[in-house]
Amino acid sequence: MSNGDEILDWSTGSEGIAYQRCDDCGHVWYLTRAFCATCGSLAVRQHQAAGLGRVATTTLVSRPPSEKWKEYAPYSLALIDADEGFRLMAHVERDARIGDRVRARYLSFEDTPIPVFMCTDP
Repeated sequence: MSNGDEILDWSTGSEGIAYQRCDDCGHVWYLTRAFCATCGSLAVRQHQAAGLGRVATTTLVSRPPSEKWKEYAPYSLALIDADEGFRLMAHVERDARIGDRVRARYLSFEDTPIPVFMCTDP
């Protein structure tokens, strides 16, 4: 999670998920960009996600995209609807189902923390 004002994100080597929100129209999204795709505003800020959400869909990857993922196959990926209102694709535990509540945990893969969503109690 966040350390004071610092926004943590797994893609920069920290355990956390960052997202952006437009100050003008309130639109939220996951992938970083300099402007709001909804209204075009440059008034966007990065925020810290809580790492909670709901599974929108899942898929089982049986044929990994590279040799370094081969030892992990088969593994599950999911689209997660984060509580903050954005959607992201992430690893998810194998028995997760559509509609399940999930929480991000972080596993180290080549010295990078990778979010893996695990089912929570309802």
